[in-house]
Amino acid sequence: MDTATTRLTFSSEHQHRAWLATQAALPNGFKTGVTRFNFTPAEAPKPAAMTLTLITLDKPTPDFAAVFTQNAFPGAPVIIGRRRLAEPTLGAILVNNKISNVCAPGGIATAERICAATAARLHMAPAQILPSSTGVIGWSLPEADMLAALPRAIAALDGAGILPAAEGIMTTDLYPKIRRAKASGGTIVAIGKGAGMIEPNMATLLVYILTDLAIPRNTLRETLSRTVATTFNTISIDSDTSTSDSIVALSSGHIPCADTTAFETALEQVCRELAGDIVRNGEGVRHVIRVHIKGAPDATAARALGKAIVNAPLFKCAIAGNDPNVGRLIQAIGKHAGTHPIPTARLRASIGGIEIFANGTFQLNPAKETALADCLRAAELYPSAPDTNGFFAPPIKFPPHERCVEIEIALDSGHASATVLGADLTHEYVSENADYRS
Repeated sequence: MDTATTRLTFSSEHQHRAWLATQAALPNGFKTGVTRFNFTPAEAPKPAAMTLTLITLDKPTPDFAAVFTQNAFPGAPVIIGRRRLAEPTLGAILVNNKISNVCAPGGIATAERICAATAARLHMAPAQILPSSTGVIGWSLPEADMLAALPRAIAALDGAGILPAAEGIMTTDLYPKIRRAKASGGTIVAIGKGAGMIEPNMATLLVYILTDLAIPRNTLRETLSRTVATTFNTISIDSDTSTSDSIVALSSGHIPCADTTAFETALEQVCRELAGDIVRNGEGVRHVIRVHIKGAPDATAARALGKAIVNAPLFKCAIAGNDPNVGRLIQAIGKHAGTHPIPTARLRASIGGIEIFANGTFQLNPAKETALADCLRAAELYPSAPDTNGFFAPPIKFPPHERCVEIEIALDSGHASATVLGADLTHEYVSENADYRS
């Protein structure tokens, strides 16, 4: 890891995992347990594997918060999760990967039966268990197999660290993601998964945030909502909003919090860093694109323009190939401005600090073209060029650095700003999603 800057760099998977281990200590009052099993999906009778991940509190807490997807076809865990927000306490989260339990026949009843079985073994009430699922949409949960595996997940519960849970919730993620911060004498630790179907409108990922600071329920919910709006809701990998996924925050209440402002600052840091990790580990992602919009009439307009840029397919493809085809950037801005009126007469645009557009005209020359191509290559997570046989390098299972393709758009039409993270569009993304269920 490069400690000379605030940006993390890793030279190997081993080095990255060693760093994750330093971040993995659980806050006071939490345990996690993980088990894996093989099963055969009813809808596609061929061997598959599922992981159950259990996150428990030493005692159920009244102080919990969650934000769920706005997709109109939410999964059964989201429907149940919304109900759980009205419950007086929450004691555990049970997560399964591989199948998302979305619109499956009897999906809600199945999830509730699994919650009830979990509650009985943990000496809790069924409504104190929050289900959470991720994976293939449309398939049914293998209830019998999950119930058979449940005792092993409970037997595995310990407070040693959250890394096994971070690995357990993964689907197409290449590596686990953990972030932590200190605040007011306590700790915040968060894990997340998500690599495709990512444009949170809250949310298209699974994130679990644990803290031992005593944050009252209403304060925690208001703080989480504000934080999500400026972190997870400002990222996009492929512009698709999932049906299932959620962000959940739990407070064990072990440590009095004397400064809720410090807590919110630390929570924002953890969520911002984890959101960056999600994009960096997106399916087939070789470049992270960071767009900073300034001089906008309001924050909503700024964020919308940033999303329009990072979701523009042609521009994403150009970035993937290290091709500084800046015309694709300007057309994406113009397309958005044509239907979401924003002043463009004084618009200025730069990539990597190099001005490419101002006063209605491109500002290009051969030296800039070379510098822009160098800028894109420097931001690559791993090489995008094919080898002599036409094969592309496989994705690597660790994040080598946190560099981005930095884009700045100045509108000169107000004082609002926003920063949006996105990703390129590669051959690997298409292959991953063409073969997702097979």
